[in-house]
Amino acid sequence: MQQTAMPAYDPRDPKEFASRDEIIAVQTARLKATLHRAYAHVAPTRVKFDQAGVHPDDFRTLADLANFPMMVKDDLRQAYPFGLFAVPRTAIRRLHASSGTTGKAVVVGYTEADLDVWASLVARSIRAAGGRAGMTAHIAYGYGLFTGGLGAHAGAERLGCAVVPVSGGMTERQVQLIIDFEPEIIMVTPSYGLAILDEFRKRGHDPRDTALQIGIFGAEPWSGAMRAELEAGFNINATDIYGLSEIIGPGVAQECVETKDGPHIWEDHFYPEIINPRTGAVLPDGTPGELVFTTLSKEAMPIIRYRTRDLSCLLPGTARPGMRRMARITGRSDDMIVLRGVNLFPTQIEEILFEQAWCAGHFVIELSRPHRLDEMLIRAECRPDHWAGTPMEDAAHRCAHLIKQRLGVSCTLQIEPPGALERSLGKAKRVIDRRLKS
Repeated sequence: MQQTAMPAYDPRDPKEFASRDEIIAVQTARLKATLHRAYAHVAPTRVKFDQAGVHPDDFRTLADLANFPMMVKDDLRQAYPFGLFAVPRTAIRRLHASSGTTGKAVVVGYTEADLDVWASLVARSIRAAGGRAGMTAHIAYGYGLFTGGLGAHAGAERLGCAVVPVSGGMTERQVQLIIDFEPEIIMVTPSYGLAILDEFRKRGHDPRDTALQIGIFGAEPWSGAMRAELEAGFNINATDIYGLSEIIGPGVAQECVETKDGPHIWEDHFYPEIINPRTGAVLPDGTPGELVFTTLSKEAMPIIRYRTRDLSCLLPGTARPGMRRMARITGRSDDMIVLRGVNLFPTQIEEILFEQAWCAGHFVIELSRPHRLDEMLIRAECRPDHWAGTPMEDAAHRCAHLIKQRLGVSCTLQIEPPGALERSLGKAKRVIDRRLKS
């Protein structure tokens, strides 16, 4: 692994190293202004506040925010396309949107000031990961309505990096550009990072011999075992960036290279809470639950208490003492697998698979109900140097037994030959649930 860089204080961004008291003061002032602006200019938000019997004047301290209603993704869909904007259309400089595959798309607008803040926060994130002006950033997040590519691009340029805007896909070309252009930074989803790693080896290139030093991975949950695989495979420092389109995109939180102990939330722009997913009650720091975010500086589309469905907990700041950290995302409350009364997440299975010397890291979980009971099939791909051309039944049985011991669920595990599973070019689809069709 590359020598860990120690980011230096940047005088252009003093709030990054502000004290906890300074951050709380900023949050209180900005949150008060955000509540008033949303109430005055966003009709659906005003209706929700009135129905809950609260008014922005009721907010005096951060604890008062718990009295205000929460937003869910359906609120954003019902407001499609521009119902949550707090500014005239003429003030909008960019629109992003979700795919809308499960309903109407979620549309997010940005003013000139919003884009400026976003670029600054991604630049701050890249710097916290060890990036510096003069480096080259290879961006393999998707470009377009998805916020990943353009968000990373603007932040890298703001920091002073040269950008290779390759986007996702064309994996052979990704490898060639990394070899030829010698970027020090790669920004990509962890699952597609593994696909690029595989392509290096397939083409007979040692991925450890590139100029890459820093990997900034996000857009999907990933395990510590996957981090270790990426770090060892590329000889880099791998850090976690967190964001979501509804709030701003990538750059809501970033893991610092000197500690690698979970992303620090940029709390001067986003106020986090952890709630009980079932009751909605606010939980104390250190208690696992669902992440909720309120934007503090968004002009175009202020978001109040948005339920992300991401499961984590809030921890004290370390490398950035004034900013709290979020623990690694264990999954989403809406992607939890419930199998015969047992709750589990794909990342738990991922951790066990990565412990197996034969596992290449690519896997898919297939759920079915062929008779009366749920069944789980895990298809996991084998490394080329462990594949002998015959089914690895003993290794599959041992791994399935280990999953039963640790997670309490029975499964069938099938070891697939190298290259058998479809590669993700963005966010990996880990679970295929056929039970509704059974």
